Amino acid sequence: MAAKRFLDNQGTDDEDASTQKRLKPSLAYAIREVVMAKFSEKFCSTFEPMLRRVVKEEVEDGLSHFHGKSLTRSPSFRIQAAEPTSLQLTFIRKLYLPIFTGTKIQDIDRNPLQLFLVDVNGDGKVPISLPYSLKIEIVVLDGDFTPDGENFTEEEFNKNVVKERTGKRPLLTGDLNVTMRDGYVCLGDIEFTDNSSWIRSRKFRVGARVVGAQKGANIRGAMTEAFVVKDHRGEQNKKHHPPALGDEVWRLEKIGRDGVFHKKLDESGINSVQEFLKLSVVDYARLRRILNNMSDKIWETTLKHARTCVMGTKSYVFRGNNYILTFDPICQLLNAQINGQTYHTCDLKGMHRAYIETLVKEAYANWDSLEEVGGFVNETSLITQGDLIGRYANNRQQHHHTIERL
Repeated sequence: MAAKRFLDNQGTDDEDASTQKRLKPSLAYAIREVVMAKFSEKFCSTFEPMLRRVVKEEVEDGLSHFHGKSLTRSPSFRIQAAEPTSLQLTFIRKLYLPIFTGTKIQDIDRNPLQLFLVDVNGDGKVPISLPYSLKIEIVVLDGDFTPDGENFTEEEFNKNVVKERTGKRPLLTGDLNVTMRDGYVCLGDIEFTDNSSWIRSRKFRVGARVVGAQKGANIRGAMTEAFVVKDHRGEQNKKHHPPALGDEVWRLEKIGRDGVFHKKLDESGINSVQEFLKLSVVDYARLRRILNNMSDKIWETTLKHARTCVMGTKSYVFRGNNYILTFDPICQLLNAQINGQTYHTCDLKGMHRAYIETLVKEAYANWDSLEEVGGFVNETSLITQGDLIGRYANNRQQHHHTIERL
């Protein structure tokens, strides 16, 4: 029995040894797998950033070569794209000033604002064409933001964007989002809804920046010169340079709307610039008496401004039994036909003076009944017109200036 138990125990020990042999390789395998996984994780975390950097550099280098080739076969209007850091948006022309709320913002030539994409390292005048379009946003900037031409960052640009006051409409309205192609875009109608008096600088700038998918293209924004935005009520009262014949007389310098001089002229039936100039021609002394409270210096300023008025090409004909007189729009005599004979301004002398004087006053008194024609009658009259206007100032203390100059 003892031998049998020994044999039985020996069989059990052999089984245990066999089991251990089978377990040992499995444990080693598991340990090896853990070690390899740790190594792989550490390797990838170390190698991945370097791999990303290499791939990025290769892609950027390839794109730059592609951009250069696509631009070289473009028309002469396009030129080789510059390095991204040298590209900048720029407004082509300065603004037309003054600017009022509710009115279109235009350039100095009274055209819509225009934007170029330029290379600041080049001449800055030729638009740079990219192989893709740019989305441009028009914004308002603080007038104190960086002097013209000074370098600035995108962060600084964005920091100086001005928003509307609380409870007010958007500060700038109109076509504020445009697409630039071939390095050029013409802006649509844009206008301010509020004046600039409420910010510290009391001035705004119009700005433009790249937005959307190409925002990261490192293209610097554009800005105009600093300017004041006035309330539209100021535009209603502003002077016109030059004034028009049909302008209200208070559009002239030194004549305030509803002021003392305006009221005096209105009481005398002088409501427009044309009426002011006509009376200055026919009866200079009377006009000066109406404005007798004006100093000579102010009077000269007002009269000088009035004489810059655009005359146009209309003329006016006054007919009678034996005469035909032709006048310009401010009652200056261009020529006269008396008893079938034509006289120009330089021919009206001597015995014709008193007679012509009477007819000129009669024509002035009946101006609304004169025949209006489309152009001046002859070249000689046009040439002498400016000289005639200039002589009024030299003879302003005399009553009958028109006839005496003839």
